[in-house]
Amino acid sequence: MLRIKKLDIFILKSFCLLFAGTFFICLFIFMMQFLWKYVDEMVGKGLEMTVLGQFFFYSALTLVPASLPLAVLLAALITFGNFGERFELLAMKAAGISLARIMRPLIVFITFICCVSFYFQNVIGPKAQTKLWTLLISMKQKSPELDIPEGVFYDEIDGYNLYVKKKDRDTGMLYDVLIYNFEKGFENAQIIKSDSGRLEMTADKQHLYLHLYNGEQFENLKSQNMSQKNVPYRRETFREKHAIIEFDSDFNMADEGIMSGQSNSKDMRMLQAGIDSMTVRNDSIGRAYYKEVMANTYSVSTSSLSKADTLKIQEANLAYYDVDSLYASKTLAEKQTIVNAAINRAQSVGSDWSFKSFNISSTDTSLRRHMTAWHEKLTLSLACLIFLFIGAPLGGIIRKGGLGMPVVVSVVIFIIYYIINNTGYKMARDGKWIVWMGMWTSTAVLAPLGAFLTYKSNNDSVVLNADAYINWFKKIVGIRSVRHLFRKEVIIHDPDYNHLPADLEALSAQCREYLEKRNLKRAPNYLNLWMSEGRDEEVEKISDRMEELVEEMANTRSVSLLMVLNNYPIIPVHAHTRPFRNYWLNLACGIVLPVGLFFYFRIWAFRLRLYKDLERIIKTNNDVVLLIEKDKNK
Repeated sequence: MLRIKKLDIFILKSFCLLFAGTFFICLFIFMMQFLWKYVDEMVGKGLEMTVLGQFFFYSALTLVPASLPLAVLLAALITFGNFGERFELLAMKAAGISLARIMRPLIVFITFICCVSFYFQNVIGPKAQTKLWTLLISMKQKSPELDIPEGVFYDEIDGYNLYVKKKDRDTGMLYDVLIYNFEKGFENAQIIKSDSGRLEMTADKQHLYLHLYNGEQFENLKSQNMSQKNVPYRRETFREKHAIIEFDSDFNMADEGIMSGQSNSKDMRMLQAGIDSMTVRNDSIGRAYYKEVMANTYSVSTSSLSKADTLKIQEANLAYYDVDSLYASKTLAEKQTIVNAAINRAQSVGSDWSFKSFNISSTDTSLRRHMTAWHEKLTLSLACLIFLFIGAPLGGIIRKGGLGMPVVVSVVIFIIYYIINNTGYKMARDGKWIVWMGMWTSTAVLAPLGAFLTYKSNNDSVVLNADAYINWFKKIVGIRSVRHLFRKEVIIHDPDYNHLPADLEALSAQCREYLEKRNLKRAPNYLNLWMSEGRDEEVEKISDRMEELVEEMANTRSVSLLMVLNNYPIIPVHAHTRPFRNYWLNLACGIVLPVGLFFYFRIWAFRLRLYKDLERIIKTNNDVVLLIEKDKNK
């Protein structure tokens, strides 16, 4: 029996509220991007609100699958970031609940979201794409709203150029009007100039009614003799003139059948049928073209030859003949005939090959578009689940909620996904990559990343802890860490000042004995360095004993003693020995000379540092002993 626990309800409620908000935000951003791309098709055309409403509705439906992955990523990051920031994630793990168990209700929910995304792409998406692109084509074909500007030529009316110097927007009157009518051609243009006028739209929105007052009309008359230098013209002066201009400003919806062959207007079943039919068509046309070319272009015409001559020509080898001498033996007219025939034949064959190549390539392009659309329905749906396995563990690692760091991280990850996915799509669409390889590249890259982050977050790894990387970098470069000891507010056990001087002296004796035994100032032997024992147990014992004494003396109430304790160095006990624990790996490192030289000089530098550290320990021990004796005397 399915049992939903309170923890699952809490996690789902926390995630779903954020998911709903982030989804509408992402959808709005994508819609603004889409609107900005086609804003020129809508501005200035006087489209009705119902047309604009359909445009926004269908564009929103087509952008739902693209918005879901980003919404899942952002919601998962914020949700688990809030859990980490409020220590709720820590409480869950302290109760023995693993990250996989915490994510289980979200995995079920996002699997359902993947199915919704697939349904939108396979069922709703093709219909919405058909409606949207039909609407866009109809909007492109609609004439713009008539709004003649002042001081510039207006050419949105086909065959006319209008210039208005001044316009009264309250009365609609136009002043100093200049009209160029090019309906009969540029050489037979009509030019009308009037003091004022008015331009109105007819009731059926199919024509413009033009009223002009106090002006002149100039028109060239069509010349019957093309060589005639003087072209007659006609000039007319009028007090009032009226004209009808064709101008269809009504919105006419295009036929949806124009989108029937497009890949984005088909579901997976129709895409697969189209892929199969185009594959068979390309194969059959390719074989037919091959047979046709081999039968006609490269065959020898034998209609005017005897049987013996035909056999000779078919068995002849061009290498046996001196073509240049044969050509030179011909007359000038025969040479011209041969060259023209060769040129005509080459042009004919080239044109034939170009047509056949275009026919095959156009079908192949349509085939790749259908195949990319088929794969995209699966990859875009699966991206929702992959982004959950990226966002949830990443939010648990970052432990920052709200709209700050999660938004930045999610945008960066989505940009990387978009670049990889768009690159693979274009490579597959253009035929440079195999289609399935290009379309599944983003999934192949991000799925291992999601698995890696989930594993690291489940094990409470410091994969995104900046301090860990800073400490690693300091260790590689050799930057020394410094002690920072402060006076404790509560001290339970005071240091044993009676035994400390003897212990410190014993530590100093160990350091002197080590310095006498190991000549640290001398450069190490390159060959022995890679084959000797890796660990230096004596330095480890000295470092451990020093840390024990420092920890004991850190309980002191003396501020001066604490200041002296900060002079004790932090010894990197392995830096002056071989870099790796494996013998053969060290040997290979020594053989590869550039790498071996780098580690060799690094080890030599740390040996010199170790020499100075041991001397510093001896000096600091003496200072501590003197300070303890001084405090005893007081």
